[in-house]
Amino acid sequence: MSDTTVIERDCVIAGGGPAGMMLGYLLARSGIRVTVLEKHADFFRDFRGDTIHPSTLTTLGELGLRDRFLQLPLNRLTSMDVVFDGQRVTMLDFGRLPAPDDFLVLAPQWDFLNFIAREATSFSGFDLRMSTEATGLVIEDGDVRGVRATGPDGDLELRAALTVAADGRTSVLRTAAGLVPEETGVPIDVLWFSLPKPQNPPPDTLGYLSPAGMVITISRGDHYQCGMIIGKGRADELRSAGLDALRTRIVGIAPVLASVVHVLTAWDQVKLLSVELNHLDRWCRPGFIAIGDAAHAMSPVGGVGVNYAIQDAVALGNAVGPDLATGSVPIESLKAVQRRREKPVRKMQRIQRIAHVAIGRQAAGGRIAPRWAVWLLRVASPLLRGFLARFIGVGFLPEHVDADEGAGAA
Repeated sequence: MSDTTVIERDCVIAGGGPAGMMLGYLLARSGIRVTVLEKHADFFRDFRGDTIHPSTLTTLGELGLRDRFLQLPLNRLTSMDVVFDGQRVTMLDFGRLPAPDDFLVLAPQWDFLNFIAREATSFSGFDLRMSTEATGLVIEDGDVRGVRATGPDGDLELRAALTVAADGRTSVLRTAAGLVPEETGVPIDVLWFSLPKPQNPPPDTLGYLSPAGMVITISRGDHYQCGMIIGKGRADELRSAGLDALRTRIVGIAPVLASVVHVLTAWDQVKLLSVELNHLDRWCRPGFIAIGDAAHAMSPVGGVGVNYAIQDAVALGNAVGPDLATGSVPIESLKAVQRRREKPVRKMQRIQRIAHVAIGRQAAGGRIAPRWAVWLLRVASPLLRGFLARFIGVGFLPEHVDADEGAGAA
């Protein structure tokens, strides 16, 4: 241990994703000395959640960051269409939500994370360490006292009153804390790839569904981030069939991509997302809590994973900011965060499980729903648009930044 640098902080967060960066900002804003560890050298990784939901825009507004964030290059969506068997249906109308947060933003996740990082540097207590990987916990007398990590300058021991695992669905710290997620079987995976937009592209479309399958098309300026739903574990079978078969299948589901699908010329352009759905029965132990995907991996259904991770961060920041200012976080404060956040998480995951059944049936060559049900959905869509916009864009139990928590010293 003689070559290990020991650093004293109030809070240390493993993981520089949406949950970790938002929590780091919130705590630093409250005057807390907080360190965020991100194992990569930058935030630039593709095929991550790109949706900034209306509830996240509300959080940014409460922090005074909304207007600056909206100056970044991004796409605003006031509605979302889905194409069923060639018939376009508007499923969500965010314009029915209260202004000013009556739209959804599509922005590369690295732009969002870089923005939060830049804003957080205005607080003297904020410390972001890139290329620094959390490798284990410091545990004394059964309590977590900090994190062991390795970075560009060697081994580190960051000691803190609170350690937060925001290091994703393969969380190292969750494992080190002895917390094991309960897995829910998921019948689908997703193949992610990018395609340029065709000339004269149609209105922004969330996805195309037909008896041939389902393709997601997320607008990113001049190109789409696309996802094709496949049966769980069928990726190798599709690779064996070859790229021609993949391109044919994509066009069979989404004919609008016929003029651009030829750009897929190698399998390394196609990334497999193994869809998971799980949750921890226990998020915390003395001195430690897991949030975001480390506590509950969400499926891509609804694109809500980033939103729920950020809501976790807001709830945790509200709950522990005053405690951290005194140098100690009671376990009851951490348990209260779990009790509050696991309710909306479990509700959404139950809905995702139901959706998986229908989507899995379609991925296996069936229909996502009987013809009469799809017809009824088309007829009822004008009535459902506002409800679905709130369900997806705001979610269950949206969090708000405590008004009592003022900005810390810059």
